[in-house]
Amino acid sequence: MSNIGLIIEEKSADIGNFLVGRLLPFREKRAVGPFVFIDHMGPSELKDYQNLDVPPHPHIGLSTLTYLLEGSIFHRDSIGSALEIKPGAVNWMTAGKGVVHSERTPEYLRHSDKKLHGFQIWVGLPKHLEQSEPTFHHIEAEDIPVWEEDGIQYKLIAGEAFGRTSPVPVHSKLFFIEIKTKEAKKISIGKDLYGEAAMYVLDGTVTTDGNSYGSKQLMIAKDTKLCEFEMSENGTVYLFGGEPFDEERFIFWNFVNSNKELIDEAKVNWHDQNHEAFPLVPGDEEEYVPLPKAILNRKP
Repeated sequence: MSNIGLIIEEKSADIGNFLVGRLLPFREKRAVGPFVFIDHMGPSELKDYQNLDVPPHPHIGLSTLTYLLEGSIFHRDSIGSALEIKPGAVNWMTAGKGVVHSERTPEYLRHSDKKLHGFQIWVGLPKHLEQSEPTFHHIEAEDIPVWEEDGIQYKLIAGEAFGRTSPVPVHSKLFFIEIKTKEAKKISIGKDLYGEAAMYVLDGTVTTDGNSYGSKQLMIAKDTKLCEFEMSENGTVYLFGGEPFDEERFIFWNFVNSNKELIDEAKVNWHDQNHEAFPLVPGDEEEYVPLPKAILNRKP
């Protein structure tokens, strides 16, 4: 019997200059472990007149994880963080009770051709941290655990697995893993996983229980202990998941929380530009993403 409980096709979403592939949430599956939102950005070729410009926008009740495969993004937030993220590094921002951030093409790249490819991920917070103070951490690429076994390269981008722990300061038990192969290989890692798990095929194909799956497909495992599959040569997959929360997490626009009242409060605060609840972003104070008019009075 197949261990694949659900197959989700990547769904395109327009964020301005280019499309992203939305993997979560999906109607049939709202979360995988603590992961509540995943966008696959690109790969996109941006001309010298095209840039990523996501003006200041708010979050509550989640952590964001940005991981790039190609390109560069300059991050600023209301905590005062201001830095460039490059491929292989991790930006980990915990919104807690409220944070505002912007993501833009760095100034030195704004008038040249460039590429952008990576993942934008939201991870729900444990209930007792949903109203915590916001924090930001940047982890350089060389600090992320990478190792090779039997010709298979593993990278533990965040969380814990395989007896290893990533330096990304996560708030619950989770994993986000990259696996690469040069030759066709059989992977058997069920004993190293826990909770819920999903796998996204970036390159090559994956075969499990006699069925093959290609790129732009997300597979949800029925049982992580049975996580066994074959990867084609030059394959790349990403596994993510972990222990799910006891309480449901509600998502409404950029807000995530187990308490709908806090989401309603955040909507009003952002609509009214309450800078005590959502401070300005130093160095990026002229613009902001307005709350969509259609959702101000809509309930989560």
